[in-house]
Amino acid sequence: MSSTRTLISPTQLASRRGRILYRTVLTLVVTTFTLVFLGPLYWMASNGLKSTEEFARIPPTTFPQALHPENYTSAWEVMDLSHLLLNTLWYAFGALAFQLVLDVAAAYSLSKLRPVFGKAILGMMLATLMIPATVLVVPQYLTVLDVPIFQRNLLNSPWVIWLPSVTNAFNIFLLKRFFDSVPQELLDASAIDGASQMRTLWSVVLPISRPILGVVSIFAVVGVWKDFLWPMLTLNDPTKQTLNVGIYSLASGVPENWLLAAIAMASVPTLLIFLIFQRNIMSGLTAGGLKG
Repeated sequence: MSSTRTLISPTQLASRRGRILYRTVLTLVVTTFTLVFLGPLYWMASNGLKSTEEFARIPPTTFPQALHPENYTSAWEVMDLSHLLLNTLWYAFGALAFQLVLDVAAAYSLSKLRPVFGKAILGMMLATLMIPATVLVVPQYLTVLDVPIFQRNLLNSPWVIWLPSVTNAFNIFLLKRFFDSVPQELLDASAIDGASQMRTLWSVVLPISRPILGVVSIFAVVGVWKDFLWPMLTLNDPTKQTLNVGIYSLASGVPENWLLAAIAMASVPTLLIFLIFQRNIMSGLTAGGLKG
């Protein structure tokens, strides 16, 4: 007899009535969740294709009566989305580079080098995950306004986005968890061959860490891409704003259907990242769960 517990027993599933009930419930659940998640995306994209008059109609139409793809072209040109997109890419991939270098170094040190008070340091890092992000906005803003020791104002510079993104305790924890699963025998063999710790990290550990590095990369890019509050506070120069902040700043000067078209276009890159790399995300999150 199988020891696996399921919502529906194999006996019930073997009967015709059980199969019909199971498939009906499954279809309803999947359809409901699909509508909940895809409904807002459809509403956003379809309203961007409506005329101004149809957009303002009450009750709203479910499907556009006439398609107006020129709304997307007009929003792209008037709101200068290409410039905002390049700004966001620059900030996102800069933050990614810093996270890959510094977070990997921190996680590897905590996992394999075993520094003094390493467990206490990791515990304090993880404790920061319990603090709401909005609570840290004021101290972070005062810090970048006048950086201690260096006495520099980082507002309206890429550093104001890059430096706060480096301190990502969740990514460090994910990386450390994966590094913990790397067999110590590999590191010992590398040390016997005369490789330094840096050489071991570069030539042995990182090549087998591609799944988790991919996950951290995706999280880093998406984290900067979707952030709104921090760039709005620290990037007041319109020529240096991110996509989200730029659209918000120009929202009052364009028709609402153009605004929704701009928001739809701004959502496409992150959706594509998820659709393309969803398997990598799942494999990376589960990597390192079992040692050996």
